[in-house]
Formats: sequence, structure tokens, C-alpha cells
Amino acid sequence: MNNPKFSFTAKVWQYPGHAAWHFVTLPQDYADEIKIIAAPYARGFGSVRVEAKIGETAWRTSIFPDAKSGSYFLPIKKAVRDTCNLSAGDSANITIILIDLA
Repeated sequence: MNNPKFSFTAKVWQYPGHAAWHFVTLPQDYADEIKIIAAPYARGFGSVRVEAKIGETAWRTSIFPDAKSGSYFLPIKKAVRDTCNLSAGDSANITIILIDLA
């Protein structure tokens, strides 16, 4: 299987709490497709391994299902936010590639 690739623009949001984690929520149509593709390979908490890219900055992480929105959210770590000059409320052009689908 080829590793499915998804590109989208999403707004960065900050989790309300002490840890100050930042995320983007995937578009619903992509989330629906990923649920079908990745279901047999999902890890703990239903997470799916991905390679994410914003601009020239790429990293490996997981996307996590969000029961409230019915989508997935992608964590944007501080080093990536700093390199890409992103803050909560900013829009980011993101590409994710599903990995470890075997």
C-alpha cells in the first residue's frame, strides 16, 4: 500500500490548560478517509502514525482522534512552531503522510 498523503490548511489552536499544547484539527472529509484506511493499524487511544510537514519543516508524530469534533488533531510541537513562526490563531499549510501501515 502506498502511504496516503493529505494536504490542507488549518488554524493552530492551543489546548486550554497548564501544558500549553498546540494542535490543528484535520478537515472532516480527510478524517473520515483516514478512519477507514488506518483502522486496522491504529495504536493506543486510536492514534495513527504520520509524517507531518509545514513548509520545509518535517517531523514524525501521531494524529489522535477527537470525540468532540469527530476528526483527528495533530500536535504541533514548540520547535516546529518556533521554526515556522506559528502561534495559536495562525493558519498553517500542512501535509501529513500516514506511516507504519503494516
